[in-house]
Amino acid sequence: MVRDVSFGQYFPGKSLIHRLDPRAKILIFIAYLVIIFCTFNFAALGLTTAFAALFLVLSQISPKFYFKSLKVIIFIVIFTSLLNLFYGSGEPLWQWWVFRITLDGISRAVFVTVRIICLILASSCLTFTTSPTELTDAIERLMKPLKVVHFPVHEVAMMMSLALRFVPTLLEETDKIMQAQKARGADMDSGNLIKRIKAMIPILIPLFVSAFRRAYDVATAMECRCYRGGAGRTRMKQIHLAARDILAFAAVALVIGGVILCNIFVTGM
Repeated sequence: MVRDVSFGQYFPGKSLIHRLDPRAKILIFIAYLVIIFCTFNFAALGLTTAFAALFLVLSQISPKFYFKSLKVIIFIVIFTSLLNLFYGSGEPLWQWWVFRITLDGISRAVFVTVRIICLILASSCLTFTTSPTELTDAIERLMKPLKVVHFPVHEVAMMMSLALRFVPTLLEETDKIMQAQKARGADMDSGNLIKRIKAMIPILIPLFVSAFRRAYDVATAMECRCYRGGAGRTRMKQIHLAARDILAFAAVALVIGGVILCNIFVTGM
């Protein structure tokens, strides 16, 4: 169900990950995006997976919310894994017509599956432990050097934060519209693929109307509060790097070093 999707939500807490500087969390997330795709053997992949698992545990967020965030991409994971499974090189372990399974294909499928799952869990950890306001401040601070070339840093950060904030809202709105259409006799669970796509039209139209209405309401509310961008604005909460942020950076550096060593000294997939 759409209501089960938890991606984009924020869960207040007092865990170590919650108390990290939002700029540090964003930089760590970007670094993790890079190193997860620089794993060329199972040792490096296991190290990056353990690092992600450590952050999930330290966030003190219930595992069920992380599992909910995976529901959205489960079909993509299965489809991508199957594609890589049948397109490996080497001697086939099993073959039928043009389809064949090799050790290389199995390795590719495992790598792709683990990488996608780790990326979704890492992004969920970021949004679960960081409020939209903190994300906006952090993105704006990180992009501050771009003001030299007259880049609208504050406006872009605000748009990104609002878009992320309204993900769960739009998902909830979608679920309400689907329930309303089913109550009126709409059949969305039977028939072939073409019929199911046509059945989504009565959902998409009111969803777009609702999204534009919400966007108009937000714009009106900001205008009524005399919002004029980032010029001269102050912040209620000031963010500062602390010792725990330095330790988090050190942990990331150790993982990067470990991945490099694994790629160099560990042979084979």
